[in-house]
Amino acid sequence: MDHQDALPYRQKLDEEIRSAAARLLAEDIGDGDITARLIPADARARARVITREACVLCGLAWVEALFAQLDPGVTLSWSAADGDRLEAGQAFLELEGSARSLLTGERAALNLLQTLSATATRTRHCVDLIAGTGVRLLDTRKTLPGMRLAQKYAVTCGGGHNHRIGLWDAFLIKENHIAACGGIAAAIGEARQIAPKAPVEVEVETFDELEQALAAGADIIMLDNFSLEEMREAVRRTAGRATLEASGNVDEGTLRAIAETGVDCISSGALTKDVKAVDLSMRIVAQGS
Repeated sequence: MDHQDALPYRQKLDEEIRSAAARLLAEDIGDGDITARLIPADARARARVITREACVLCGLAWVEALFAQLDPGVTLSWSAADGDRLEAGQAFLELEGSARSLLTGERAALNLLQTLSATATRTRHCVDLIAGTGVRLLDTRKTLPGMRLAQKYAVTCGGGHNHRIGLWDAFLIKENHIAACGGIAAAIGEARQIAPKAPVEVEVETFDELEQALAAGADIIMLDNFSLEEMREAVRRTAGRATLEASGNVDEGTLRAIAETGVDCISSGALTKDVKAVDLSMRIVAQGS
């Protein structure tokens, strides 16, 4: 399955993949890989990449783009796809080509894979925790700097869903917006004038604000730091008139209980901002000339 195909930002993602590969190569190589020059220019090698821990794989297109720019003569053979679960010790990529090129591209490629796979792995774990509830797990804009689209994509590989991509594709009206606009109804009314087709979401902290958002016709209402009992009451009061999103105090220990309140979705910044890189390793398995 190509997880990218169904994404509304597919073209932007393709552009980002190419530019990210170029940036990472420039960052790592600079004026040239002096250590790789220890190896004869005509030496060839075959290498294998394995994971040292169970994970969900993500980042194939980035690695393909990186080696295509570094050395088109390097061939990559994948035995797994984005979104696949891998077991500890499993080999999932074999590379063959110039020994210099394999070693020069190694760290940049692994950096990409270990970060995106970490995001996908964290997401899959959390999605599994709420399995069977019908609740969608959403990411946020709390992404690693410069990796917004990449991590958003990784979330989909882990079974999660993307919230808004940035500040341009949906309204998220928060406390300060409401105050500056003169109230919830005024903010929603202005949003409908500015971008009639864009989804309008309002963050609420009380039942009074919830009722105001419902009366003004909000598409999505974010329940900010509501207790479990308050979430259940919000679901009862809303009765399907708007999508309800739970936010705040979301972690692995609370996810299931929140999902069982009846909300439609749960957003969590931890999917992207608190990830721990997956432990990956590349080893030369054959050399020649």
